[in-house]
Amino acid sequence: MTDTVTTADIGVRDGKIVEIGDIAPQTNSIDATDRYVTPGGVDPHCHIEQISGMGLMNADDFRSATRSALMGGTTTTISFAAQQKGERLSDRVADYTARATQGAMTDYAFHLSVSDITAPDFDADLAQLIDAGHRSIKVFTTYNIKLDDRAILEVMAIAKRHGALLCVHAENDALIGWTKDRLLAAGHTNPIHHAISHPRMAEIEAVERLIRFAEFLDQPVMLFHISTVEAIEAIRRAKARGVPVRAETCPHYLLMTADILNQPDLEGAKWMCSPPQRTAQDQSALWAALFDGTIDLISSDHAPYRFDEGGKLSAGPNARFDQIANGLPGLEVRLPLMFDAVVTQQRGTIEDFVRLTSQRPAEIYGLTSKGRIAAGQDADLVIWDHEKSITFGTNDLHDNVGYNPWAGTTIQGWPKTVIRRGEPVVGDTRLAADPGPGRWLNRTEIGVPPSGSPAEEVAFLEQNT
Repeated sequence: MTDTVTTADIGVRDGKIVEIGDIAPQTNSIDATDRYVTPGGVDPHCHIEQISGMGLMNADDFRSATRSALMGGTTTTISFAAQQKGERLSDRVADYTARATQGAMTDYAFHLSVSDITAPDFDADLAQLIDAGHRSIKVFTTYNIKLDDRAILEVMAIAKRHGALLCVHAENDALIGWTKDRLLAAGHTNPIHHAISHPRMAEIEAVERLIRFAEFLDQPVMLFHISTVEAIEAIRRAKARGVPVRAETCPHYLLMTADILNQPDLEGAKWMCSPPQRTAQDQSALWAALFDGTIDLISSDHAPYRFDEGGKLSAGPNARFDQIANGLPGLEVRLPLMFDAVVTQQRGTIEDFVRLTSQRPAEIYGLTSKGRIAAGQDADLVIWDHEKSITFGTNDLHDNVGYNPWAGTTIQGWPKTVIRRGEPVVGDTRLAADPGPGRWLNRTEIGVPPSGSPAEEVAFLEQNT
């Protein structure tokens, strides 16, 4: 086992890594001489076959999304079983499981995305699902699927009792709504105004609030898609005083700024996401935070909508920014973009790349067999051609989105061979996998030790108030 760069053979049997060292040549060996071999990518933030808060279905089903993931070197995904208003969580998970079983080519887990705690048997349903291995929960603090503060605390208490992680899209809903309404009243309706409608203070306030909730309950919280200097500083201070807070960011915050939305007509809608891309100063702070441990990992936040009447233009060719679905595809490009940015451009090391895209995601989300090259781990491996240069085209990805938001970007470093549980599934840019063999991952407890009964919770509060 090693967490550093070394030269060695990797022995694989029955989908597992069984040996690392000097191994005698085998008949079915793959030659990776002079290549980096890394763990398969672990992408813990992907929207797949999911209905948005606007009632719009993603462009990708499990087949197309995980096909795209494999082509980019990602072998494990965590997507969202997103509860609709009034719906039992267990019903949503059953439906989502059936979809994944039919189509997934990667191994996978689900976040339980909660929008209604008044649904039938909610508390018992959530507890049972956590105990069954669905050990991460997502909530929003904005949009029409938001939970208010009291509801978030109720969900956090259940998560604490049963050992789950709470993930949060943290933006202040009132600040966004107030700003949006004034922009629209003034006739400012273009995609570039979307960025203005999500003021950085909306992220700052919500991040600081959720940090205080995590501190009050001693309950781990993952803050999704961090984009601002000020939010980074709040997280850094919280970690320094021992608050169980985690954080992620995404390639589009690291490598794009908000001016990418300033395109003719509605073209900028292709790059609309929430929170929006920010400034070069924020980018610099994000990179520093990744390397000092303030931000734990890089996810894609793959949110696939076609640029047509079935996707981002569902409200027509003259849609206002508030009528356009937010998100851009990222499953296939996350690893190659980050390999180029971290390894090729020498912002960091190959160890940093692995830590941010595989190891830490697996550790934080309880994926105990993923994210590392070690005896006993799943044989999920990527062989990199670190010399290969690629310039992205306008529609060259393997998802179902129909455009590449990174068109024209040139990177160096590409996943030449991708292996999932010992089976080569991508070779020389050709897919060799069928829909359906992906496995659901039953995760271990990833929260703090459960506090148990309500009486124990009261004792905890008495000691910490």
